[in-house]
Amino acid sequence: MDTGAGTSDSACAPPDGASRSDASTVSVRRGGRVEPFLHAHPRLSSAAAQWSGVAFEEHEVPACAIPRHEHAEDFLHVVLEGSVRYEVLTRGKTFKLRAKPGTIFVLPRGTIDEIRWSGPTRRIAVSLHPRLLLDALEETAHRREIELAECWDLSDPNIMALLVAMRTDLDAGSPAGRLYGESLSNALAVYLLKRYALNPRVPTLCRGGLPGHRLRRVIDYMDENLSRDLTLAQLAAVAGMSPHYFAELFRQSTGRAPHQYVLQRRIDFAKRRLSDPRRSVIEAALDAGFQNPSHFARVFRKWVGISPSDFRSAILDRPFAPARPLET
Repeated sequence: MDTGAGTSDSACAPPDGASRSDASTVSVRRGGRVEPFLHAHPRLSSAAAQWSGVAFEEHEVPACAIPRHEHAEDFLHVVLEGSVRYEVLTRGKTFKLRAKPGTIFVLPRGTIDEIRWSGPTRRIAVSLHPRLLLDALEETAHRREIELAECWDLSDPNIMALLVAMRTDLDAGSPAGRLYGESLSNALAVYLLKRYALNPRVPTLCRGGLPGHRLRRVIDYMDENLSRDLTLAQLAAVAGMSPHYFAELFRQSTGRAPHQYVLQRRIDFAKRRLSDPRRSVIEAALDAGFQNPSHFARVFRKWVGISPSDFRSAILDRPFAPARPLET
């Protein structure tokens, strides 16, 4: 194909002998091997966040050719910057298209294609494990294959908003841990089922909230494990239901999404630790489940209005009111 501009195959294709990819990277099959979708090192990646069921990467890529490959998992691709021409070879056809910020691909697993980009772009690439879509179905649904429609030149503000929110969380260092990113992934799976499944299965509308005994069990589990990096799947398992159902019913019961509720519990726990003169600010952060002191300070200030150090000083320096004399 001639795109009218020079391309750099090495920027997009892994070199000979490249190591196998893993579940935390966006991967494809080439020549019988599992390899990274793009050879370029991602600007952002969900690998460190360890989100379950989804791999997310942001890349800055020059004009390049992406050699023939097969998507082993459902795949999303969003252009963030760059207005360029691109050509797609798939199923014996050639599509000549033009990308701009907001251009989206939705590709079902098993899609085989080759792409040439005529200019540089900044883009998001996401692979979705089949489990993510299956877990978004209603509790009693028969487990079966879910196939998404193949879309090569799409504009969808809902997908864009969810992926940008995931990017923002990774860029901030995922201060709420895995729970927020996995909640966004769950919302993405539900939307894809409604909008792009070939045989649409709309998840049943959840009403009524969690039964009281399940809600208490989940909250107790949260409080006992605040120092851990809790996941949506763990909390859903404690409640005995799928992540989608759990997230919706928990929100109805508490008025907050699971990640917001956990974050509030962590802030409250950190306040108690900061009020103890035997605990340092760093110890308070770690005990409350914040693995990075800078993330703790930023989140604490956002929720409380002052820094952890200022909160601690205000509490510990506060004079005690004199005891009132006993009435006779």
